[in-house]
Amino acid sequence: MKRVFNFSPGPSALPLPVLEKASAEMCDANGSGQSVMEMSHRSKDYKPIIEKTEALLRELMSIPANYKVLFLQGGASLQFAMVPLNLAGVEQECSGEQKSRKRKAAYIDTGIWSDKAFKEAGKYADVSVRSSSKDKAYSYIPAAPAPNADDAYYHITLNNTIVGTAWNSVPETGAIPLVTDASSCILSGPLDVSKFGVIYAGAQKNLGPAGVTVVIIREDLIGKAPSWTPVMLRYDTHAQEGSLYNTPPCYAIYMVGLVLEWLKNLGGIEAIAQINREKAGLFYAYLESSKAFLSPVAKADRSLMNIPFVYRDAFVDRKTELESRFVKEAAAEGLVNLAGHRLVGGMRASMYNAMPIEGVQALIRFMEQFEKRL
Repeated sequence: MKRVFNFSPGPSALPLPVLEKASAEMCDANGSGQSVMEMSHRSKDYKPIIEKTEALLRELMSIPANYKVLFLQGGASLQFAMVPLNLAGVEQECSGEQKSRKRKAAYIDTGIWSDKAFKEAGKYADVSVRSSSKDKAYSYIPAAPAPNADDAYYHITLNNTIVGTAWNSVPETGAIPLVTDASSCILSGPLDVSKFGVIYAGAQKNLGPAGVTVVIIREDLIGKAPSWTPVMLRYDTHAQEGSLYNTPPCYAIYMVGLVLEWLKNLGGIEAIAQINREKAGLFYAYLESSKAFLSPVAKADRSLMNIPFVYRDAFVDRKTELESRFVKEAAAEGLVNLAGHRLVGGMRASMYNAMPIEGVQALIRFMEQFEKRL
């Protein structure tokens, strides 16, 4: 078997022990004589799987008792609509012709995904961008102004997968619920859940395979969706049924449970945080010393999970050619998925929890040799 080092931003690499355990249990999970893929989501065989997954997530993240954990579908992109519908939706009023009011919500614009979230929310709430880093190609985290007293919620994207920035401290929003998309950094380091009203994350980066989205929501924010909200887009629908209102992504939830088990055995959040700091530290140190490559991101706001890098000015005339060459030659060395996002170009190394430090070291060795050939 030949395994590559997969630097994909998502779906991303999974820990090898997780894949091996899933493989061993593919045809017979927990002595049931069947695959998790075949189980009824309401069966006695599946119930302990989803319950254990939730318990492990609560333990690792120290989730307070007054928060619900939901396993949903639709990716983080569906949460762009569910959040405003459930937190800022209002009943429609009819007077002659149908009209509707909209509650206010605040967004901080730090990249392409936060922009998508803002635009989608605008269909259901009176949203406004209170601060943005678009003026410098999203290369930094802007100052976050205090929320307004009439804001229904305050939204940030905790880690910006495409541009490689991250919030190192979160805004203080007082009584206004803080909502975050944590898709690309959840479980990568300590996070005080109590500072947030809602945390949502697609699993396909740090949690497991694509197909399941985790939503962690404070209980007092559940049940506020207007009556016209589609039943599948209501948090109370899923909270009341323990994420089993309809058939959930059973196998993806099982895989998340295996990833959480692996993380716990590794030493938990503090242990993986130290590993992630070491991996990113090595790579950023190399970029600082390189004569060919650099990080375009402000030092204070650099992500540990997603590290874009570009050629220095001396190579700008050959940029397109060299980017293509770099990705092709890296793949030949077993270093795959290093192309930057199609909207920004350049290169990008995503170093989620499952990326071993050996992968980062191998990438640096390759880049050192590549640089000598320029």
